[in-house]
Amino acid sequence: MRKFLTAFPMSLLALLLACSSEPSKPAAPPAAAKPPAQPTLYTGREAITKMYIAARNWAPDAKPFRLESQPTKEANGQDGKSGIWRASFASANRRALKTFAWSGIKSDDAPEPGISFSTEDSYNPSNASTQIFDIAFLKTDSDAALKAAEPHGGDKLLKKEPASNLNFSVDWSHAENKLIWHVLYGPSKNEPRLKIAVDASTGEFLRVEK
Repeated sequence: MRKFLTAFPMSLLALLLACSSEPSKPAAPPAAAKPPAQPTLYTGREAITKMYIAARNWAPDAKPFRLESQPTKEANGQDGKSGIWRASFASANRRALKTFAWSGIKSDDAPEPGISFSTEDSYNPSNASTQIFDIAFLKTDSDAALKAAEPHGGDKLLKKEPASNLNFSVDWSHAENKLIWHVLYGPSKNEPRLKIAVDASTGEFLRVEK
């Protein structure tokens, strides 16, 4: 019995030493970092269709009077698409207007992805600068408007300034009674290097604007 009591602690010690001498398992590799989300870019017609649904939820009679893009560091508009579009809608019944924004970019210079909107403002139907239009007139998309603008100075400007931003806006011309795309080349829409008008229904070049 004395031999058994002596042998038991020794065997237990041997077992503990054997366990401690086993090689440690390598640490699990760190999880791979997720790649940054790629921006979602839309043409003007794609974007306004999404905002039109939101505007009709606000006011069933809502119609757009302006659509415009916003270039960012991720998307400068040179393919006729943008990661940010804003559309302003008016409701005659509510005598109010509201601006909606669609964003497909997660960035410091962009609204949160998805659709957002401003507060209501008053609407005067006789104001020529807020002339509503039927979305059915927007038959020519922003990428097609860009192609129409290129032969009239746009392609030459981009050769000289390949990193130039492009802004797109569309509104109803009361004087011409038609919907017009304005394709603006340059660092900002307020100071364009070149501004070209394209018929938003037929896709025809109209003029180089001053």
